[in-house]
Amino acid sequence: MPDAFFASSKKRKRLLQGGGSRGGTSSGASRKAARTKNHAQGKKPASKKRDEELESDGSGSDIDDMDLRAEAVDSQASDTEELRNETPAEKRLRLAKIYLESVKEGLAEGEFDAAEIDRNIISARLKEDVLENAGKTHIFIASSLSLTNPAPSCLRLKPHRMTVTSAIISNDATRLYTAGKEGGIACSDVVTGKRLSYTPKLRPQAHNKAIRRKGKGKAPVDGNGHSDEIFALAISGDGKYLASGGKDRKVCVWDEKKLVWVKEFVGHKDGISGLSFRKSTNMLYSSSFDRTIKLFDLSPGVMGYVETLFGHQDSITGLDSLKGDTAVSTGGRDRTVRFWKITEETQLVFRGGGSGKSKLRDMLETGIEDEEEAEAEKKKKKGAENERWIEGSVDCVAMVDEQTFISGGDSGSINLWSINKKKPIFTWTTAHGLEETESTTEGTLRRPRWIMSLTCLRYGDMFASGSWDGHIRLWKLDPSLRSFARLGLLPVPGLINSLQLTLIPKEWTCDDAWPRPREPQPEPLLNVKSRSGSEGVLLVAAIGQEPRLGRWTKLKGDGVVNSAVIFSIRNLASNT
Repeated sequence: MPDAFFASSKKRKRLLQGGGSRGGTSSGASRKAARTKNHAQGKKPASKKRDEELESDGSGSDIDDMDLRAEAVDSQASDTEELRNETPAEKRLRLAKIYLESVKEGLAEGEFDAAEIDRNIISARLKEDVLENAGKTHIFIASSLSLTNPAPSCLRLKPHRMTVTSAIISNDATRLYTAGKEGGIACSDVVTGKRLSYTPKLRPQAHNKAIRRKGKGKAPVDGNGHSDEIFALAISGDGKYLASGGKDRKVCVWDEKKLVWVKEFVGHKDGISGLSFRKSTNMLYSSSFDRTIKLFDLSPGVMGYVETLFGHQDSITGLDSLKGDTAVSTGGRDRTVRFWKITEETQLVFRGGGSGKSKLRDMLETGIEDEEEAEAEKKKKKGAENERWIEGSVDCVAMVDEQTFISGGDSGSINLWSINKKKPIFTWTTAHGLEETESTTEGTLRRPRWIMSLTCLRYGDMFASGSWDGHIRLWKLDPSLRSFARLGLLPVPGLINSLQLTLIPKEWTCDDAWPRPREPQPEPLLNVKSRSGSEGVLLVAAIGQEPRLGRWTKLKGDGVVNSAVIFSIRNLASNT
């Protein structure tokens, strides 16, 4: 028997299926009569209005046997239940419908033919997204660009007194950011060319100069910003941040639109040589002369250092990245290009050097040949026009897609690489010609012009290279990415310190106010259409009298001015 201590004097009621309590002590009719009596005596009923409405139908059912649940089930709960029970095929179909609706919403407003959209625009967009997610080239625009008749319109800006080391255009192509050797960052309007804002170099105060000991280091600087030359600029994928780095070993982060200091990162032991944002993210890569690459996450709530990559044996001079979790860099005098796989924590090493291989390596790779055949082959190569020069330094690099990239150095050659092969797929020697100098003892000396800057249209079939021969050279990649050929020239006197290629945004008309070359109007062209659907490309160049990373030469005269240049290269179809 249960203990009397735990017994309760309060009667418990256990509901039966009929709705009444055990033993039938009360019924719905008796409670209704009691409420009616209380109401007649002027007492306020204890039940809520909802109970009165439920009992007004005259039925004698008890409240205990009523279903008080809402008639309509919560929509979120029902959706969750449906998603939980759907099959993988139904899930793929649902996601595809959502994606197609988002594509249609992103189209221009106005009247359009739905069938035409379904056949052309949506299918093309789907293909491009698939190729981009796969990291493959999908923008084929080089063949449809107008380079001669009419020539591209051009805007030249002079925002700096000294050599312009880097120039980059905003994501909406309305503002141009430039950096100079005087240590300042300038923001200019793309339409008018006027300078909108300027962040000068930080200088030590008078009391800090007294702290510095004679001949030992520099005086400390107070404030936020750079205190020395700036070598690199980069803009985040969402257009929110502008990153800068230079000789003072700091990576500064700025608000892109206001050019206001946000944060700075220290940790490199030498100057910053390159910056690159991972496409469509806030992941920032920085390369330095200390032979390391550092990763920073600028996402909201994080804004901090991630990790450091080691491997190069000399100062890193070039850096680039795309959408994938990878990066590519050049090691200067170590004559290597390294392809970094961040998540796997591995790297692929590609060795340059031109034709500077040893005889032992030739014998091991090709075997021993007859001396006569080897001598004849040597004479044939010596008299060839495309003479190869030994590459002593690999200075710049640009990614074509997630598996292909190009590099250039002091040998004047441009190499096309694939991560599947250790040797270049294709090489173009002396891309910017040879420079002749007179020597009192040696006579006329010929040397190739260095490849000082490279840029590629991301996931596109064209790239540009710069040196000091007075031209920016445009190149067209083969659709199979096995070779490339000359596309055209753009006259720009001076040293080309940096280049950027980007697509012209839709309905962008900033170049209408730019000066255009006086040339005859082209004849109407038929069936000229870019496979990418873009209106053209923008080419941004930083021009200087001195190189970006040194002062080993200086050009004067012949129109050489420290400036930044923007070329608007339109499609042939858009010019008609």
